[in-house]
Amino acid sequence: MPLVRIDLNAGKSPEQVRAIADAIHEAIVAEYGIPERDRFQIVTEHTPGQIIAQDAGLGFERTEGVVMIQIFTQGGRTDAAKQSLYAAIADRLAAVGVEGHDVFLGYVENGPQDWTFGFGRAQYLTGELGVPDAS
Repeated sequence: MPLVRIDLNAGKSPEQVRAIADAIHEAIVAEYGIPERDRFQIVTEHTPGQIIAQDAGLGFERTEGVVMIQIFTQGGRTDAAKQSLYAAIADRLAAVGVEGHDVFLGYVENGPQDWTFGFGRAQYLTGELGVPDAS
């Protein structure tokens, strides 16, 4: 049950924005086996200059088409699973026109006690929701 934040520069059509969000979600569903409707995404469009994304010393330039992604999810997945997810996201974003050098992703892990889906209850702890399998 990841929570995904997607930040991008304004100027894309609503269809392009949705294609980016869909590509990221489809990769997570495919790689992690989560249900299709287990979708929590926040898409924020920014005016020019509000996203600063350089190359971290890797020797390439990002463009105004940069897509910054933050994935918040429960811990327990292997490094190999995460790397497979990163590749799947990059591949699916490439298919909707986002270049590989414009994909930046930060992955944040937490535990079942760190989530509430409403009503002020931690549903994973109360048993209202089963804790997802991290395999």
